[in-house]
Amino acid sequence: MAAPSRKERQACWGARDLYWRCLDDHADDAARCQQLRSAFEASCPQQWIKYFDKRRDYLKFKEKFEAGEFQPSQSTENS
Repeated sequence: MAAPSRKERQACWGARDLYWRCLDDHADDAARCQQLRSAFEASCPQQWIKYFDKRRDYLKFKEKFEAGEFQPSQSTENS
């Protein structure tokens, strides 16, 4: 696979940003953002999608952790 051109990268990042904004606006309800998710998947290489999904999960975890809202699961508390 060839590296995406500048125009393709910008299209990917724009689709990602719109999808993430939709998730933020709808409390991470992916069903309400399915059309934007499809556009995101169509605009970005699969490896990038995996990376961006993991990145969003990490950023959301970090945000909750820093705000003191993170609650460990029962299984990690008993370890």
